[in-house]
Amino acid sequence: MEWFEALILGLLQGFTEYLPVSSSGHLLLGKELLGVDVDGGGTTFEVLVHVATVFSTIFILWKEVTWIFKGLFKKPIRASLSGETSNNLFGWHFNMEQRYAFLIIISMIPIGIVGVFFKDYVDALFEGDLLVVGICLLATALLLTFSQYFSPKQPHEIKCKDAFIIGLSQAVAVLPGLSRSGTTIATGLLLGNKREHLAQFSFLMVIPPILGEALLDAKEIFVGGAESISVTAMVVGFLAAFVSGCIACKAMIALVKRCKLVYFAIYCAIVGIIAIVF
Repeated sequence: MEWFEALILGLLQGFTEYLPVSSSGHLLLGKELLGVDVDGGGTTFEVLVHVATVFSTIFILWKEVTWIFKGLFKKPIRASLSGETSNNLFGWHFNMEQRYAFLIIISMIPIGIVGVFFKDYVDALFEGDLLVVGICLLATALLLTFSQYFSPKQPHEIKCKDAFIIGLSQAVAVLPGLSRSGTTIATGLLLGNKREHLAQFSFLMVIPPILGEALLDAKEIFVGGAESISVTAMVVGFLAAFVSGCIACKAMIALVKRCKLVYFAIYCAIVGIIAIVF
């Protein structure tokens, strides 16, 4: 892979990771259009640029990340019989930061199961089947459209049940072409969650799974990947994904609050049809 190809693919990954259009699907399409074999049989480059976008999430949402970590070390107190709140759990009263972290942990359960028991099968789906990408992009378009017109009119805070269902949607979104951010945000909207909270939760909940996958594939990144990708290409791809990820992350948080996702649905439908025909 040449450095300019890594640049293009890194930018593609970063911008599409946060927009509800499927970064994995676009990465496969980009590889096909450029005619490059990113890893020579591995997943080094994909993991690398995904880690870059995770770092961009941490960079943009640093205030929220530190807020959660600081609150985690506060001691829970016994919940009183009166004045019960949504932060009470198992007879203890947790602060907002601990409750938020607990919701993220709940959302990670489905993707953790998929990663442990079905990782090899899922990886096989990323071998370049554009038909799968096209069909999944069309599915993303339908889901975004449904969330636009069939979401409850009185939104509520994210609950434990909502977090688990959103986590299930994230697990399904490992399919190439099924947008992770689009699927999780649309699922949250259909559940009646507040629009202004969903983008932030969607971006934060992906940090642990991707970093965990990176740790599992660390040997391949630093050893196996060196045989098929130059250090220059890896650095360029990482930086491109990080910078574009920062831009897209900040933009998407603002867009979800006021933008109609149906426009992204139209885009996904067009690209999906192109992928199927191609």
